Amino acid sequence: MSFIEDKLKDMGLSLPELSPPVANYLPAIATGKLVFMSGHVPRNADGSLIVGRVGDDMSVDEAYEIARHVTLSLLASLKQAIGDLDNVNRIIRVFCMVNATAEFSQHPAVANGASDLLVAILGDSGKHSRIAAGMGSLPGGVPVEIELIVELKG
Repeated sequence: MSFIEDKLKDMGLSLPELSPPVANYLPAIATGKLVFMSGHVPRNADGSLIVGRVGDDMSVDEAYEIARHVTLSLLASLKQAIGDLDNVNRIIRVFCMVNATAEFSQHPAVANGASDLLVAILGDSGKHSRIAAGMGSLPGGVPVEIELIVELKG
């Protein structure tokens, strides 16, 4: 097991089973030292979507936890693409889209679910640039969709 997976285990976390893409795209594409991750959405253990709108159906704290959950899915897809998460040099960018009511303004607090987890796992290598944006809707009615850009070692 890799250092990163050992760290996750120590935190009481694990990488989830991956769901296959629902359309004609790849979850991750590596080019040179960069990996571009497709947007990942939250799923229940049975593969069904977690749905809801932040500010309506769920709180900021609930959405924060969902962002953490999505980040674990991103790491699972990243592992599948690169073989070993210890090959990660740093997280370059996090793009967190939040399905929220028009009045909602705490998008960064939701995105912190992803950011805080990445820094907890990777330390300074997990610090990244970020976009936290509100959306009028997201695919399937999910509350959060996140994409990453990752730099590999070597």
